[in-house]
Amino acid sequence: MPDHEFTLGQFAGLACLWEASASKPGNVHRGADFEDLTFVDFATSAVVIGPAFDSAARGARLGEIVLNAVAATRQAVATNTNLGAVLLMAPLAMAASEAAPLREGMGRVLRSLDADDARLVYEAIRLATPGGLGRVEEADLSGDAPDDLIDAMRLAADRDLVARQYANDFREIFDIVLPALAAGLEHRRPLSQTIVRAQLRLMTDFPDSLICRKCGPEIARQSATMAAAVLAVGEPGDEGYERALADFDFWLRSDGHRRNPGTTADLIAAALFAALLTGIIKLPVAFYTVQSANV
Repeated sequence: MPDHEFTLGQFAGLACLWEASASKPGNVHRGADFEDLTFVDFATSAVVIGPAFDSAARGARLGEIVLNAVAATRQAVATNTNLGAVLLMAPLAMAASEAAPLREGMGRVLRSLDADDARLVYEAIRLATPGGLGRVEEADLSGDAPDDLIDAMRLAADRDLVARQYANDFREIFDIVLPALAAGLEHRRPLSQTIVRAQLRLMTDFPDSLICRKCGPEIARQSATMAAAVLAVGEPGDEGYERALADFDFWLRSDGHRRNPGTTADLIAAALFAALLTGIIKLPVAFYTVQSANV
């Protein structure tokens, strides 16, 4: 774990708060609420999960961290705000307590998961009651938890980007989102702009799974095409870029916010957490410096 005065819980809360604060197209942020979900809900959730993530430094298992974080969230807010982010950040928090580089340690964490972890994660998912899951033939959430959580995640990997991270050792987070964050900061962009660009990059390569579940694959693919078009227009501050970004935001917020790219937001939060853990982002973040880190 890096030599700093901040705890895992503080880093987890910061990552979630930064993700929710950035003016990402289609998401709740400090300038845009949904009717049933507000920025205050996300800010509250970011604070209350801290103790669950601090327990990773004391040897807590993944299932315990996830369930305690979700339970704290449901005590504080009326809806699911962070299940995907919590599922992604928990193994990173466990890996951060190891001496090995984060990516290597996280792989070992995933391979160490047992039936108790699966049972507690399934309990947490049911408690969070995420929308749009539907039913499947194998490892459905309405049934008993599987003995092997990774096997269950592999079954869902083709339809859910959070599950895919468990199945492929967090490839999209380490190979796409983290480099996108680092590139933005290397160009001395503000963190908020950097987060938005990372969102667009991820949505371009991987149509958002929450949009796909709620609206179908065609709309999800359309959202990816539109994200790519925004990136192709130019850079933050360019008139064409800002206009395209606003148009994309308007389209995503249509249809009763069903086009909310929530899964993409979960991966952004996890990548911000990883960036803090590895020192890619150092505090105070106002310096916008990027440090080479052994990820």
